[in-house]
Amino acid sequence: MNLNFFKQTRILDGGMGQELLARGMAPNGTLWSANALLQEKYHQLLLDTHIDFIKAGAEVIVTTTFTTRKIRLRDNNVEDKFEYLNKKAGEIAQKAKELFPNILVAGGLPPQYLTYEADTRPDTEITENFKTQAELLNPYVDFFYLDVLSSVKEFKIAIESISQFNKPYLIGAHISEGTNLPSGEKISEIVSKIKHEKLLGIMLSCVSPENYELNLNEIKNLGIPFGFKLNGFIKTNPKPNYTGAFNGSKTGNPNEFLGVREDLTPEKMFEFAKKFKNAGATILGGCCETRPSHINAFSKLK
Repeated sequence: MNLNFFKQTRILDGGMGQELLARGMAPNGTLWSANALLQEKYHQLLLDTHIDFIKAGAEVIVTTTFTTRKIRLRDNNVEDKFEYLNKKAGEIAQKAKELFPNILVAGGLPPQYLTYEADTRPDTEITENFKTQAELLNPYVDFFYLDVLSSVKEFKIAIESISQFNKPYLIGAHISEGTNLPSGEKISEIVSKIKHEKLLGIMLSCVSPENYELNLNEIKNLGIPFGFKLNGFIKTNPKPNYTGAFNGSKTGNPNEFLGVREDLTPEKMFEFAKKFKNAGATILGGCCETRPSHINAFSKLK
C-alpha cells in the first residue's frame, strides 16, 4: 500500500455498531457490533451495511472488531469465540472487497481495555491483547487502524505489536473534551514521542465536530495527513466508564446514556466536513451515529 494514500482526499465509512442496531440487530449485553458476528443470522446484514457505506462513497471500510477485544468478550462470557469473531469480521469485510475491488480494508484495533479511558494495565498485558487480535486480522486487511485509543502508551504498544506484519497504520486518537487525550497528553505527543515508519495519517476519532474544531490547529500543524471520524453522540465522557455506564442500560444501545444529537443531519455534517477539508483535512469519515447518508454527504467533497 502507498504510504501517500491519504495525502489526497479519501472517504472512510461511518459508525457500524450504531448502524447495525438502527437496522434491527438485537442488542446483546455489551457486545454491540460483535453480536452481528456472533449470530450467523446477522452476517448478511453486516455485509449489506459495509456495502451501503461503500455505495455511499466510502473508499475504506473498517473491520467490525471494536468489541471483539478479549476483555469485552470475557465480560459477555464468549471469550472462547475470540478467534472466530475476529476472523469472521475479516472474512465479511473481504466479501465486500470482492464486490468492490477498489476499496481498502482497515483492520480495526480498538482500545484493549476500557473505551474513552487510558489503559493503565502492564505493558505486557496490553501487548498480548494487541498482538493476538492483529494476528487474526492481518490476512484480511490492507492496513491497520488504531481505533479510538486514549494514550501515547497504547499507540506505542499497538505500533510495536503490528510491526511484524510490515503494514502501514492510521492513527485514530480520542479526545472526549478539551484539548487533551484521556491520558492528559497532547495529540502532538503521539508523533513526537513515537518513532513512526509506516504512518499513513492521524485522525481524531469518535469526537464531536465542535471538539474536532477545537483541536484542528494542533492536528493540522503536525505536518502529516489528517482528518476525522466524527460522532453524533451528545457526550463521550460518561461517568462511570463507557462500559460501566452501560450496565444500567434498559435498551442495550449506547445512545441510551450517551444521547443522540438531532441537529447533526447529513447537511450539517457536510458543512463541518467542508470547513475541515478547507483547513487541509484529507481523511473524512464518521463514527457512532453517522450513517451512509452522512458518508454520502462527505463524498461530495472529493
